[in-house]
Amino acid sequence: MQRLDLKQLLSQKLSPQQIQFIKLLQIPTAELEARIKEEMEVNPALEEGPDEDNDRSEEDNDSNDDFDTDDSLDEDFNDAGSDDDSPGLEEDYRQDNDIDLTDYIHDDEIAGYKMQGDGPGEEEDRETPVAGTSSLTDALIDQLGFLDLDEKQQAIGMQLVGSIDSDGYIRRDLNAIANDLAFSQNIETSIEEIEAVLREIQSFDPPGIAARDLQECLLLQLERRNQDENTEIAEQIILECFDEFTKKHYSKIQSKLDIEDDELKDALNIILHLNPKPGGNSSGLAKAQYIVPDFIITNDNGILSITLNARNAPDLRVSRTYTEMFDAYDKGAKKDKKLKEAVTFVKQKLDSAKWFIDAIKQRQNTLLRTMESIVRFQHDFFLEGDETKLRPMILKDIATEIDMDISTVSRVANSKWVQTEFGVYPLKYFFSEGIATDSGEDASSREVKQILKEEIEKEDKHKPLSDDKLEKILNEKGYNIARRTVAKYREQLNIPVARLRKEL
Repeated sequence: MQRLDLKQLLSQKLSPQQIQFIKLLQIPTAELEARIKEEMEVNPALEEGPDEDNDRSEEDNDSNDDFDTDDSLDEDFNDAGSDDDSPGLEEDYRQDNDIDLTDYIHDDEIAGYKMQGDGPGEEEDRETPVAGTSSLTDALIDQLGFLDLDEKQQAIGMQLVGSIDSDGYIRRDLNAIANDLAFSQNIETSIEEIEAVLREIQSFDPPGIAARDLQECLLLQLERRNQDENTEIAEQIILECFDEFTKKHYSKIQSKLDIEDDELKDALNIILHLNPKPGGNSSGLAKAQYIVPDFIITNDNGILSITLNARNAPDLRVSRTYTEMFDAYDKGAKKDKKLKEAVTFVKQKLDSAKWFIDAIKQRQNTLLRTMESIVRFQHDFFLEGDETKLRPMILKDIATEIDMDISTVSRVANSKWVQTEFGVYPLKYFFSEGIATDSGEDASSREVKQILKEEIEKEDKHKPLSDDKLEKILNEKGYNIARRTVAKYREQLNIPVARLRKEL
């Protein structure tokens, strides 16, 4: 049985303008210019150049108010953009009930309590513009064209080249490649025929390309070297003692191959100079990444100055032509239906342009307030560039100080960069958890990692320090840290375990 019920619900909603502001806040400087050009293309009432209305009379300003919408765009930003008592961005959103929050923001966009920026490989959420270059696949196809292959072999070669991963390996099973040829191109072939073409491709540049595993990759490179005694021993190590080699069980290798220390060292030196990822050095994979800093910090005799990248503060204005057009249309639009439609259209474009300019200004304000707070927290680091001077800092610390929501700070920190006298850093680099010390204060995990790295760099490589020994060293220095935390930080620094750091 169906029933109609009347219910009252309380929910958080976002207006379209607020959603657009979130997107503007998140995009980096490198993409802002394109976003502004996109807006100008769809809104002719928005122009580049300094605002000509700043010096207009009060009467002119009053006339402009005629096209303000009932939504009152100013109200969306006045609170969020004030320099003093600005509530969090999400606090403002509760005032509007137009669009459901869940329709626009996914779970992975909701900020966490802490900035997870310490681990490896976490800075790759977005690729910056890259230089145009020929790809690895193109280079291999060019080389394939120089082989004297029949039509069937050419098809097999193209299939193999297309199966090569970005690091230069073929990890797809040859049986699967045979099936692909049969189903997609109606070509019946055998594993032997595929392997014959594969051997030809493995002779291409770069050396080691199209290997099916690391062992085959290293052997392909060794085969191209001048064959001397050391190269032959290196091939023996890879062929007969590959497992022992990967685990650095050098004594077992010596015993199995019956070789002396010097012979082992020379052979290992050859192997260690081979390329484990041949595809990584090809021109097609040499990604020229360009980082455009959002902030520039300069140190003038101990006084830190923060400058917002000029590309974050473009000169935009509302078109005077459209404003005058609105005034002219509005005077004659009382009865004429077509004129009323024209007034509505022009008014919409003027409102949209005014909102976009306000949103850009609010973006600048939010960025600067966040960066100023970070500099206050990490003042000692920005003076000297010493990682050990970094203080523990989480998103909540910044959000509390500038009186904004944690998610707002997260959106800024996750996509912005700052240029200092010591290099260019992502903002999330400055966020880290605290480690208790004997003095009763908290030390930044960045500081602990730096000390851990220094201890490993100066260790005796013949007897590298285990995680237990590293734990004791850090404890002696006053850092109350457990062995499992040492292991976690070591892995985040991409440093292998002691056994794999051992050298002869």
